[in-house]
Amino acid sequence: MKQILFILSILSIGIYSCQTNNAPENNIYNLTKTKGDKYYGGVFRLNESEYIKNLFPLSIIDVYSYRVASQIYEGLFKFNPEDITDVKTCLIDSYEVNPEKTEYTFKLRKGIFFHDDECFENNKGRELTSEDIRYCFTKLCTEDRKNQSFNLFDGIVKGASEYYAATKGGATPNFDIEGIKIIDKYSFKIELIKPNSIFLYNLARPGAFIYPKEAYEKYGIEMRTKCVGTGPFQIDLIDEDISILLKKNKNYYKKDDSGNQLPYMEAISIQFIKDKKMELLEFKKGNLDMMYRLPTDHIIEILDETISDDNTGFSQYELQREPEISTQFLAFNNQSEVFGNLNIRKAFNFAVDREKILDYILNGEGYGIGEFGFTPPSFNNYDISKFNGYDLNLDSAKYYLKKAGYPNGKNFPILTLDLNTEGERYTNVAVELQKQLKDHLNIDIEINIAPLAQITEKSMSGNFDFLRLAWVADYPSPENFLWMFYGANLPTEPNANSYPNFIRYKNEQFDTYYEKAINSLSEEEALANFRKAEEIMLRDAPVLILWYDEGYRLVQSYVKNFPNNPMQFRDFTDVYLTPKNTEKDLAANNIN
Repeated sequence: MKQILFILSILSIGIYSCQTNNAPENNIYNLTKTKGDKYYGGVFRLNESEYIKNLFPLSIIDVYSYRVASQIYEGLFKFNPEDITDVKTCLIDSYEVNPEKTEYTFKLRKGIFFHDDECFENNKGRELTSEDIRYCFTKLCTEDRKNQSFNLFDGIVKGASEYYAATKGGATPNFDIEGIKIIDKYSFKIELIKPNSIFLYNLARPGAFIYPKEAYEKYGIEMRTKCVGTGPFQIDLIDEDISILLKKNKNYYKKDDSGNQLPYMEAISIQFIKDKKMELLEFKKGNLDMMYRLPTDHIIEILDETISDDNTGFSQYELQREPEISTQFLAFNNQSEVFGNLNIRKAFNFAVDREKILDYILNGEGYGIGEFGFTPPSFNNYDISKFNGYDLNLDSAKYYLKKAGYPNGKNFPILTLDLNTEGERYTNVAVELQKQLKDHLNIDIEINIAPLAQITEKSMSGNFDFLRLAWVADYPSPENFLWMFYGANLPTEPNANSYPNFIRYKNEQFDTYYEKAINSLSEEEALANFRKAEEIMLRDAPVLILWYDEGYRLVQSYVKNFPNNPMQFRDFTDVYLTPKNTEKDLAANNIN
């Protein structure tokens, strides 16, 4: 695997003349004060440990691409970074719902323009209209290898499934989607087959981001990085695998409460440093404004120093800790010769010491060990402690391995554990798993470390034994986690790509309760059916749950309006920087 090792340099020249392998200067000494005591200017500099795979809305399936694309594109709704369980209106001004909760009437905000781009006449972005919504949602319901998001409307929006079926093989239907109707230039209606408890969440997810027809027709598959949206930032420079620079959209339509046009910052600079220790060094040198996830062997030091008040070491930064809506796990290929055997899946589940991994390998950087359900402990009225999960039990592990036909590991095939790395974090976990499976079951596994893009391709194609993965919510509901196990998401052809059910699991009882939950008229009824579905799935042990995540984030003290949240949903629209040399004065005046 190619390792990219470089040192970020602060440039003294303007941000648009910088080389793409260097982070631009954030200019926190030369900011302009706005009404309401905020500041214009500066560059927010951050790092991601994995490069983006695809920024085209219908193709986004990884969190790294999502975090970049959500600054460029917008949907009808947007998650609230201060309360992630809430969705707020974005491209729409208002909406109404009929008493049966099956008909939604939306009114777009007027005066929203797409980014200036070569795909438009005279390179000037045009105004967003209802026809753009219909165009994007029709693409959402069209069979295409680039489209991984049809589930947002499948079986939910009236006529969506029929339209999708009619597009198979590249056909163009001679009819429109029944449930999507244009009223006028700024108004449209969406009709559902029946009430759906997560429909508004779906409209905030990346598959429902809006882009112009002109961009799709000009760029096609190149929309992986050729992005045209309505968001607060737009693509300026991309250096594959090294950096992305997003510049301010100067025609953005939103203003703050004081009438200042948003966003405040001039740009967002994203680097892709693989080594977490190097990333930490760059943060401490002032070359990064935020660091997400910490090197495991520095966690104790950072925790000790951030609680001191001597303004040295890490105490001068803000450490943010947040239990995340994320589960770390091993994904078994449930249709492979080995992991198609329930007894082997159970043997692996009972053979792993999760507590040792969390306490000693990760130095406690996690919310808790994965001893209950696949859904993390993040949702009200959904108590995962009632689930009977798996913990270390060597007698049970050896019993199930023997029952599978491999007493004491005799003649067990050598398997490969595929994973991407995040610094040394996941590599260290994989090495510990390798050791435990040898010590506890007398079986050997090989470790293959690859970029996330390769791991994603393997997972979708089914070309793997088992994978180390994390499932990170893109909306706050247990359904987002159980969606992965839904049998209807399996392709009819065994060699076809499968997403999100890449573990290729199927249980008709699970599917029945999952569907009942989706179609429930109340949250209480939905959660009750999700619980029944999850109980069934856990008995089948299709995955090995390792731990529930907790996010550690270091932020420079001059960064303002940048709330942390369990989904790591980042919205830079309202983020601003304060002049570094006046930070104490601002604090004294309670400006935050």
